[in-house]
Amino acid sequence: MHALPYLKSLSPERFVEIYSGLEVEGYGPLDREVAQSLKFRPQAIGKLPMAQRAKRARQIIEKSGNEELAYEILGAWLLRHKKALVTGFLDATGVAHQDGMIEDIGSAEPDAKKVADAVAVLDQSFGEEPTTMYLVLCKAMWPSNEGVEAALAGR
Repeated sequence: MHALPYLKSLSPERFVEIYSGLEVEGYGPLDREVAQSLKFRPQAIGKLPMAQRAKRARQIIEKSGNEELAYEILGAWLLRHKKALVTGFLDATGVAHQDGMIEDIGSAEPDAKKVADAVAVLDQSFGEEPTTMYLVLCKAMWPSNEGVEAALAGR
């Protein structure tokens, strides 16, 4: 599964939670685009409820088919709210990183033999849903990693 289909599979309530979890000074990550789509001035968008802005942002992402944007939204939420999950996976599978950020994704790949054990620990610590979300992103980063593929297929 890729980031966009995963994002589409989220309940409306869960997407609002993720979108509002990326709020900075009262604005969601796509509020500029939401304002444009509604023909609002950017500063006026803050008057709409976050749930309404999130719904429109989701429509924008889905209509555009922008896989990269879906990946960025999910990844930003994970790094902001579940950084220990991200760093736990990277540490457990031997991926060099700086506070969850990987400098060279192409040369830093998880040890496929360690993925299943790492995922079991993360499921226990953080729950299956955020761990699955991260596995979806891992699949995009490392599409041929057998450990990631097997872990995601088991979901």
